[in-house]
Amino acid sequence: MTDNRIRLSKRMTELGLCSRREADEFIELGWVKVDGKVVDVLGSRVGPEQTVTLERLGQQVQAERVTIIVNKPVDVVSDAPPARKNAAINLIAPERHYAEDPSQVTFLKKHLNHLAPVGRLDTEASGLLVFSQDGRVAKKLIGEEAEFEQEYLVWVESKIEESVLRELGKITMWGDDQLRPFKVNQQSNKQLRFILRESRAGMIGALCEHVELEVSSIRRVRIGRIGLGDLPIGQWRYLGANERF
Repeated sequence: MTDNRIRLSKRMTELGLCSRREADEFIELGWVKVDGKVVDVLGSRVGPEQTVTLERLGQQVQAERVTIIVNKPVDVVSDAPPARKNAAINLIAPERHYAEDPSQVTFLKKHLNHLAPVGRLDTEASGLLVFSQDGRVAKKLIGEEAEFEQEYLVWVESKIEESVLRELGKITMWGDDQLRPFKVNQQSNKQLRFILRESRAGMIGALCEHVELEVSSIRRVRIGRIGLGDLPIGQWRYLGANERF
């Protein structure tokens, strides 16, 4: 007989309850139930027909975890450790908190604990960068099934010809990999707008180089429903309780 059971922590991530790291933490704390019974042993396995629930204490801990939106400047590294002066996480300081943050969340030092970049933004690019303490956010934005649109504004050095735009739209491969479908349209003589559903290092620059366009600047302005809005460059704000990517 085939054993179709999987690790409880993996099942919790599949159900969208939390990340794998958080699942292990909640299991050890005794905050996870399977078919109504507490399971606190790491490595426990469950079948697809079993009911997995997270206790209220676990839900409360998740509710207290924050997600932060940063308007990253050029030459700031999105995923560098705080020890580097140009690490994006160093922008998340009280003096750089957007004064008109609509979330009305008060900055606390604990909001920096386990705060990690969700996805990356090339060092030479600016714009929207997400940090979160919540593993569910990471799973939604950069997991294998992530489908959120990412909108970029791209400025180039020379005038954009219609033939170049057509050639861009025909690109379907990244090396040996199939690219997810993307959209590109012209905003002005020297500006393009890309809508992507994946994020690969240097992708936009490489796409433009393929059609002999030299990029002068790249700016990410939106991920899913969340846009930069009026957030000044170099500042940050909290994702509000009613905001969803």
